[in-house]
Amino acid sequence: MNKLKLELNWLGKENQRKIEPRLLLKDEKNSNLEHDNETENMLIHGDNLLALKALEKNYAGEIQCIYIDPPYNTGSAFKHYNDNLEHSIWLDLMSYRLKSLRKLLKETGSIWIQIDDDEQAYLKVLCDQIFGRNNFINMISVNMKNTAGASGGGEDKRLKKNCEYILIYAKDYSKLRTFKPSYVYEDISKVVEDYREQNKSWKYTSVLVNEGEKQFLAETVDGSGKPIKIYNRVGAEIKSINKLMKEEDLTEAQAYVKYSTQLFQTTNAQTSIRTRVWEEAEKHEGKTDIISVEYVPQSGKNSGQLYEQFYKGDKFRLFVWLRDTSEEINGTLYKKDKLGSYWDVTGDMKNLTKEGKVQFPNGKKPEKLIQQVLEMATKEGEFVLDSFLGSGTTAAVAHKMGRKWIGIEMGDHAYTHSKVRLDLIITGKDTNGITKNVDWRGGGGYNFYELAPSLINIDSFGEEIINKEYSPEMLAAAVAIHEGYTYSPSEEVFWKQSKANERSYLYVTTRYINEPYITAIHETMEDGEYLVIASKSFDESVMNLFDNIAVKKIPQSLLNDCEYAVNDYNLNIVSPPIYEYDDQEGEENE
Repeated sequence: MNKLKLELNWLGKENQRKIEPRLLLKDEKNSNLEHDNETENMLIHGDNLLALKALEKNYAGEIQCIYIDPPYNTGSAFKHYNDNLEHSIWLDLMSYRLKSLRKLLKETGSIWIQIDDDEQAYLKVLCDQIFGRNNFINMISVNMKNTAGASGGGEDKRLKKNCEYILIYAKDYSKLRTFKPSYVYEDISKVVEDYREQNKSWKYTSVLVNEGEKQFLAETVDGSGKPIKIYNRVGAEIKSINKLMKEEDLTEAQAYVKYSTQLFQTTNAQTSIRTRVWEEAEKHEGKTDIISVEYVPQSGKNSGQLYEQFYKGDKFRLFVWLRDTSEEINGTLYKKDKLGSYWDVTGDMKNLTKEGKVQFPNGKKPEKLIQQVLEMATKEGEFVLDSFLGSGTTAAVAHKMGRKWIGIEMGDHAYTHSKVRLDLIITGKDTNGITKNVDWRGGGGYNFYELAPSLINIDSFGEEIINKEYSPEMLAAAVAIHEGYTYSPSEEVFWKQSKANERSYLYVTTRYINEPYITAIHETMEDGEYLVIASKSFDESVMNLFDNIAVKKIPQSLLNDCEYAVNDYNLNIVSPPIYEYDDQEGEENE
């Protein structure tokens, strides 16, 4: 019986393309290495699928976090709009790129894809197929606009749009590193005022001004048999925040800052620890109104470390501290709530045009949004990648946060936006975005890369020929990629140009190969070494001359492996190692 599976289909999906590996050519002129000539940061100009394939050789499994903000397929993404055709093209475009992005992710890494509601549902199913539904983490709703300023609605039958979405997938959910918690901050004074206006009761109004003297009362055990020590708090004293304000002539804001670590509310939390403590303490005379306990939790955020709790009164109401959900920043106390799957960045959209000092209407994302992603998913020194770089926001934020980054941009924006923005950051002249929050003052650098042209061209007679722009060194590096070798020419032995391992080599040459030449090479080889020679032309007698030397003809040996110079709907599919050049025609070392 045939096994059926859920699968997303589109026009042209069955036409799987063959991928031409390409070189990345380092552009010294556009690189910025003044402050860091050892940088691993990369700014790549060229089709992002070709660039992603070019990265696979050296960066597969190396990227901790990928954030992309691809075109949303709203009709403006393509010159001629045809819903069925355009939708299929978009899915094809995304499918190839997502497959390559998955290869680049670390086993512990995650990919974050921002999208709107036009393609969100299709993208979710596509990602389920590529990453695996079991590797889906969350879909975040991002409020980008206040409803009053959102597009759509009005006379239309649709509601106004103010939200976009971020799909998050793991490379391998079982190996995914837990995200660092992120918080939303609000001034405590404003929170308290909002409670009053809404006639709600703000509970954090009691202050433990004196913890009292700790005296041992009793001991019990938790569910695993570990000890829980119970103490009387002799002389402990509690005052209201209002009383302290009057006694010390403090404003409400000042009082909350001063007593931020001592403010609490009480609750009758239904926990096994509270029950055990209550039952044991009731057995002993002389229990004070306030008691504390010490134990080592077996789970939760305090697991494995000595933890203290306070209880009050005959009902053993548990102290809940404001300090556990607040933070003092620059003299102001903030209430902090753990971020969930709804993010509001409307406040960060107000000065968005100033960020990076580059204009990018309708496409730029606030630096604070990307900072939030990178804080949760990465650590300093880890690689971040954005293959739809646009105005350069992801690279800019990663740079300021001390992450290594790779950014890819196809159009002129690589020069007019991304490069301009990053150069300002390196010189310390970018004062907007998250600059002050992370105390960025300049530094770092990046290498600029261009994609090499297609290796094979069609001449005036319709014949496939090697691209004349390729120098001998570029040709050798490109053929090495095709054949699965690593280009690393030996300084001592000219034919040890690329290698698969310590005993297997590839030698690419444009010269004619005859029997004397190949015999001379064979005489320099050691036992157990194997060599493949790729040449434009050779005497057929050399093909089987030696068991440990194979001869191939280029470009014929490559034509069955790839499609060359593909360029329809920007679906160039192609790949790898990085080749440094100085625009000088190299001479073959023979």
